[in-house]
Order: sequence, then structure tokens, then C-alpha cells
Amino acid sequence: MALAIRLARGGAKKRPYYRIVVADSRMPRDGRFIEKVGTYNPMLAKDDENRVNLQEDRIKEWIGKGARPSDRVSRFLEAAGIVGAKTRNNPNKAKPGAKALERIEEKKEKEEAAKAAAAEAAAAPAEEAPAEEAPAEEAAAE
Repeated sequence: MALAIRLARGGAKKRPYYRIVVADSRMPRDGRFIEKVGTYNPMLAKDDENRVNLQEDRIKEWIGKGARPSDRVSRFLEAAGIVGAKTRNNPNKAKPGAKALERIEEKKEKEEAAKAAAAEAAAAPAEEAPAEEAPAEEAAAE
């Protein structure tokens, strides 16, 4: 039997409330559990002391018996100092998605087109300026 320390959702629609429970990993998320070892209320402010409540002695005992915390629960335990911090490395997290890459490409193309248009506009008045002077000279000659 593989034990897991994980969140079991409760509360109403759009008002979540979680119990931190020790359960058999094969049981449903909100199903049967062995023991409730804490609570998590995400509706409270991050600095509120009642946001996460843990029974540290019971959690340490279950970890000693082989229970494995889920990712979210392990973060709570790290913050409480119950378990050591894991080193996490997700280099792909900061990379933009496919749509963002498309938008970046479109933006680059627009900037290049604007630079080319600005260069043409800068070159065109220089060519037009002598053409404007020529009619003035002709009018002066008449």
C-alpha cells in the first residue's frame, strides 16, 4: 500500500477548502483517507496564519512510515520546516509558448517593415526636393 500525504478538496463551488490527509494513493482524491493531518484554505490572505494548519508530529510520523507528500503539500512542509527543500529545475517554464513565439515573429516583421518604410521615406524626400526646385527655376525663367 503506497501512502500519500495530499489535498482532499471540500467547500462549495468557487470557494475551495482543502484537508491535508494521509491516504492510500489508489483512493480517489476526495475519497477515503486514513487520517486528517491539516487544512489549507486558499481563500485567506497569503500572510494569514490560518491559511495552512499542519499537525507536525503526525506528519513526521507518517513520513517515517513511508508516506510521500504531493508537490503542493511538500511545499507547505518545506515552508513549515518539516522536510528539507527540494531542488527544482524546470528550464522550460520560462520559455514562451507557441502563440507567444508567433506574436514575437509578427512583431519583428512589423518593426522591420516600419524601418524599411522609414528608410524609404527618408530617401524619397531627398529625391523629391530637387524635383520641387526645378519647377521653381522654370517659373523664374519665364
